[in-house]
Amino acid sequence: MSKKVVLAFSGGLDTSYCVKYLSEEKGLEIHSAIVNTGGFTKEELKEIEAKAYKLGVKTHVTLDVVDKFYKDCVKYLIFGNILKNNTYPLSVSAERVFQATAIADYCKQLNADFVAHGSTGAGNDQVRFDMIFNILIPNVGIITPIRDMKLSREEEIEYLKSKGVVSDWTKAAYSINKGIWGTSVGGKETLTSGQYLPETAFPTQVTKTTPEEVELTFEKGELVGINGQKLSPVEAILKLNDIAAPFGIGRDIHVGDTIIGIKGRVGFEAAAPMVIIKAHHTLEKHTLTKWQTYWKDQLSGWYGNFVHEGQFLEPVMRNIEQFLDDSQKFVSGKVKVYIAPYRFHVIGIESSHDLMSSKFGSYGEMNNAWSGEDVKGFSKIFGNQTMIFHKVNN
Repeated sequence: MSKKVVLAFSGGLDTSYCVKYLSEEKGLEIHSAIVNTGGFTKEELKEIEAKAYKLGVKTHVTLDVVDKFYKDCVKYLIFGNILKNNTYPLSVSAERVFQATAIADYCKQLNADFVAHGSTGAGNDQVRFDMIFNILIPNVGIITPIRDMKLSREEEIEYLKSKGVVSDWTKAAYSINKGIWGTSVGGKETLTSGQYLPETAFPTQVTKTTPEEVELTFEKGELVGINGQKLSPVEAILKLNDIAAPFGIGRDIHVGDTIIGIKGRVGFEAAAPMVIIKAHHTLEKHTLTKWQTYWKDQLSGWYGNFVHEGQFLEPVMRNIEQFLDDSQKFVSGKVKVYIAPYRFHVIGIESSHDLMSSKFGSYGEMNNAWSGEDVKGFSKIFGNQTMIFHKVNN
């Protein structure tokens, strides 16, 4: 009886190679699975399933984790206003943990002997997948043919041809990885330090030219409505993306440190994430205290880095999430955003928890909660130790 292997299958060249290699060279029973984190249409998933069976897998499944991905991760990326290196909303890197986890759970369900993925030895994904598998299914062997044999694209194509697999393996000019929290874009320009992606490389072309105002409704930090329409957070993200992406919003190139120690550069298109994070951050400025904001900033950047590096299962992440959850208790209200081609800005907010209340004074204008004499005494005390320092040290 053949041993079972669960293959993380995307339908591309690498995973297609894996099907033939693992079944015909290794004699394994292939059970392929694709994990949807919001980046596939129903039609695309059907096409991938058909391709898997045509290649010869024993079974194929689609594992849908969109809601889980939002609830367990994206929500906290919003709560933390997380942008890696102040630029990248972790569009794809955050998804990999949930894809790997879903594959690991499926391995347990099938009692698989092995798990396989098509990662090369050059990027972050190999670490993210391997680490999750080592944590969740340590007794299941990991097989990575492309990485282990250092295969070139041409070698993979020739092998598939020898097995009777005929397909158009012409490499697209740009690699696209799409998910609910944004789309990554890689191409020849991102392999350099000095070139930007051309307009045509971005998945959504600019078709809107007339500016719009959009009203976002937040409840305890979560986006739950757009322009007065009540929506689930996932629905709201998708709807906002449909509104903002045709303006060319959320495009940029991220430069950062990879897990394996080299610098990496990737383009991305993340209209909804960029607008949501900016709007949410603005609402927080009005509803959180100075020290809530300070400690959120410290923990959020650290949390985002751990997500990026695949360390999502580290228990300290649950501790930080409790802090982030608690910090959102009064982050509720409406945020108006102006959106135009290639740019957007927050107009303002309305919230019953707004700490910028005229009851206590208007900045630079009037105060209602203290007197001039109060400020004179406060100023002396507030700078007292610094005054002593300068007198003692001349």
